[in-house]
Amino acid sequence: MIFLKSSKSEYKVEYTIKCPKCNSSNLTKDYRRGEIVCKDCGLVVREEIADHSPEWRAYNKEQRDKRARTGPPIKYTMHDKGLSTTISWKNRDAYGKSIPRKQRSQLYRIRKWQRRTIMGGYNERNLSYAFSELNKLSSQMNLPRSIRERAAMLYRKAAKKNLIRGRSAEAIVVATLYAACRLAGMPRTLDEFSEISNLSRRDIGRTYRFLARKLKLKVNVPTPHTYIPRFCNKLKLSQKVNEKAKEILNKSIDKELTSGRGPVGVAAAAIYISAVLCNEKRTQREVADVAGVTEVTIRNRYKELIKKLEINFEL
Repeated sequence: MIFLKSSKSEYKVEYTIKCPKCNSSNLTKDYRRGEIVCKDCGLVVREEIADHSPEWRAYNKEQRDKRARTGPPIKYTMHDKGLSTTISWKNRDAYGKSIPRKQRSQLYRIRKWQRRTIMGGYNERNLSYAFSELNKLSSQMNLPRSIRERAAMLYRKAAKKNLIRGRSAEAIVVATLYAACRLAGMPRTLDEFSEISNLSRRDIGRTYRFLARKLKLKVNVPTPHTYIPRFCNKLKLSQKVNEKAKEILNKSIDKELTSGRGPVGVAAAAIYISAVLCNEKRTQREVADVAGVTEVTIRNRYKELIKKLEINFEL
């Protein structure tokens, strides 16, 4: 469920439940009364609901840290999930008093063994190296936190099934990132991953297919629509071109012109046509560089589209 704040006492809520009277999903959660009310007919759908928000208030970060009684969330992109104990480097006790010199040597030994226990085994060292590479590659590609977390979970599953031994850790990391992007519906091309890593497109694709088979990943085939917004953004095209390209793709799908064609090439051709029709011309070289395909591919696809869809196309 998703809560959207609308006033001091009311929150708009998107629920899986619906109003039993009018079958509406336009529900409002009232925290003062502890009720979920239908905004269309006024029926109280639920009463005496639990308030899961904290009972305290904080007006700055210091108060929030002091009053919160829970730890940080689990982070799968860290080898210990962010749950390990950290001994402060400050030589002070819990009351803020300085630790005597005679006890500092003992504290140094505790710190040393604590570091050794965290990175003691092969699995911990492997996860630490893999996730540092994962974060570096994700930052270079500007991938969101959700993609990183999903890729880290896939890597952990592969490590648990002993699929990593005998294979390059970097290849597994890139393959999990590629799989996470496809599972999230925001695919990136193999060429993009090949550019930021020291791996060829063939190696990444082979490792990805191996993981998808062993982990039984149900990945949907990417459609040309998923590439349109990103390519238009890189080419600095307007929203009008974006909508026109989607309209061309919808017509081509209705006439089954995209079957058997690469989605990237079809998307690039649709953008090229829509940019010319909207008087925001881009050269085939510019579109090809952004999409990661050749000019010949764009030329073949756009000629096929304008012929089958009977588009009045003039350069």
